[in-house]
Amino acid sequence: MSLLLESTGSAAGGSSLMLIVWIVIIFAFMYFFMIRPQRKEEKKKEAMKDSLAVGDTVLTTSGFYGTVIDIRKDQNTIIVEFGNNKNCRIPMQMDAVAASEKPGDAVKAAEEAKAAEAEAKKKLEEKEAKKAEKKAGKVKE
Repeated sequence: MSLLLESTGSAAGGSSLMLIVWIVIIFAFMYFFMIRPQRKEEKKKEAMKDSLAVGDTVLTTSGFYGTVIDIRKDQNTIIVEFGNNKNCRIPMQMDAVAASEKPGDAVKAAEEAKAAEAEAKKKLEEKEAKKAEKKAGKVKE
């Protein structure tokens, strides 16, 4: 009878150990797939808000694009001008900024896109030239 009790006790101890292992695995999973990426995103957004400057183009959380014309860090607000009309200036919380773009970034991105397009066009022309050479070589034979 005592052997039966001892075996039951060790089985219960093993199952509680497995339960603890599974709980640790679940918490590790939650940390690496939920908490850690959210913290990274928060740090990225905080860095974006800290680098915000007058003249930057911003996208608000409501979907409007505008230009920052004043920053009040003590009040955690910015004044954004929307459109070409100088009368449309709205103060808003810095947290309402979803994305920002420096004025020079747009020019650089456009230049990079233009260079990539020119390179792709050049490769296509080379490919067409090789194709034409092969076709001309076959015709001569």
